[in-house]
This record gives sequence, structure tokens and C-alpha cells, in this order.
Amino acid sequence: MKNLDRASVSHDEALVRELRADPVYAAEYLQAAMEDTEEPAVLLIALRHVSEAYGMADVAKAAGIKRESLYRALSPKGNPTLKTLTAVLKAVGLRLAVAPGTPANTTAFAC
Repeated sequence: MKNLDRASVSHDEALVRELRADPVYAAEYLQAAMEDTEEPAVLLIALRHVSEAYGMADVAKAAGIKRESLYRALSPKGNPTLKTLTAVLKAVGLRLAVAPGTPANTTAFAC
């Protein structure tokens, strides 16, 4: 017999709840993921969590893409276009932004 009364929730479920409850936290979560330049899949996974928080079907509809395509684009092996990324971000009330790097990262281009 299965125990349907779970005493705890998975990490992903708890994270999605937090992201849904706090849009500022969602933005900070995605910003941190974008800063992980060693592993690009981190951003896709983070954007998938945020999309799940807002409802994948609703995000896909607002972004103008099929739900299945959104799942595929935001999978760890996904390769979404910039158009898809910006549409998904817009659908969850966020936008893509660029900021100057740290001084150590910008000195390579000094003249």
C-alpha cells in the first residue's frame, strides 16, 4: 500500500513554489544561473524551473511556442534560440540584460 501523505517535498517542488511566490527571487535565481559560464545547461535548467513555477503550458502559450518545444528547448541538452529565450523570459515577466564584467574579465580588451 502506498503512503499518499508525504511528509516532505522534493527539492525541485520546493524551489518551484519559492519561484512562484517571489518574482524577485526568480530573477535573482536566473541571474545566478547566467553567471555560471562553465556550464550553460545551468541556465536552461533554471529557466525551466521558473517556467514550471508559472505553468509550462501558460508560459509556452504566452511565448508563442508549443509546450513540447518549450520542454525540449529547456532540457539540459536543449539549444534554444535567442528568440525563444527572450520570449520565455517575457512570458514570465522578466527580460534579458547585459552588464559589464568584473575588472579582471574586461582587461583582456584594454588597449
